[in-house]
Amino acid sequence: MNKVGKGTDVIIIGAAIVDLPLRPVSKEVFDTVSYPVDGISMTIGGDAINEATIITRLGHKVSLMSCIGVDVAGAFVLSHCERTGIDTTYIKQDPGIDTSINVGLVAADGERTFITNRQGSLWKFKYDDLDLSALKDAKILSFASIFNNPLFDNKAMVSVFKKAKEEGMIICADMVSPRLNEKLEDITEALGYVDYFFPNFEEASEMTGETDEAKVADKLYACGVKNVVMKIGKRGCYIRNAEGAQIVPACKGVTAIDTIGAGDNFASGFITGLLEGKSIRDCAVYANCTAAVSVQYVGATGGVKEKSDVDKMLAKYLVDYGQQQ
Repeated sequence: MNKVGKGTDVIIIGAAIVDLPLRPVSKEVFDTVSYPVDGISMTIGGDAINEATIITRLGHKVSLMSCIGVDVAGAFVLSHCERTGIDTTYIKQDPGIDTSINVGLVAADGERTFITNRQGSLWKFKYDDLDLSALKDAKILSFASIFNNPLFDNKAMVSVFKKAKEEGMIICADMVSPRLNEKLEDITEALGYVDYFFPNFEEASEMTGETDEAKVADKLYACGVKNVVMKIGKRGCYIRNAEGAQIVPACKGVTAIDTIGAGDNFASGFITGLLEGKSIRDCAVYANCTAAVSVQYVGATGGVKEKSDVDKMLAKYLVDYGQQQ
């Protein structure tokens, strides 16, 4: 089915929350009554709204499907979407829940951990909150992170993905580590619908029980994923599909300040590449460049302000690798 004439480029399903990043923080934070940090800020957060923000800034039309409360944090989410140009038609506001707020503890080297509210919107977002009639208007469906919203189990994802395939959509998905001890077999059916899957190596290794990159990717590919695009940190990404396997190297000379949202930026860059008709390798290069811009700034959406930011990184990438993509 040809999707060229559709009015929305991407529909993204997932979390739209508020982040409170604290940096830099070390393990000694619990050894003192008052722990000074260089910065505490209120930023937009959540895998889906991060993707929506970056893809919109890269020049494409995005509709966000999420759930928030009728509260100050929810108003902050909607205000961000309005300023950014993200379509909020399919964001459900539920007065019975609180919009999730995550506290991010960011170490000096950019690594981080999150403290999250188990009763917030991220945990309460469910299949019944979706309006699947919207899928007929878009080209790509991005399920921002499997396991991030625990109420979206295999059955719920399959229902969404089946509808998306009926509408001729490309399906992309990322993942986080299981929150409820889910196993690979718990999502295998849903993975069979996914065209592009973006786990990082650590998460995928935990999920598959394998420690070798090739074996991890092969196991995910065997679930029916058309293209496994596994993030392998500072080395770039590992692609496994019907043509075989390849590594697309990361950008050179990048010093990470904050890795919050790096994976969301990677997915955003890759999806942008798909919308622009790039080959899978060129999509991966663009994804690597988008993530590289992101990690040099604080916050998941603090780096990429407009398309030219990634294009500059791409130009450097091509020089660093001898114009070869």
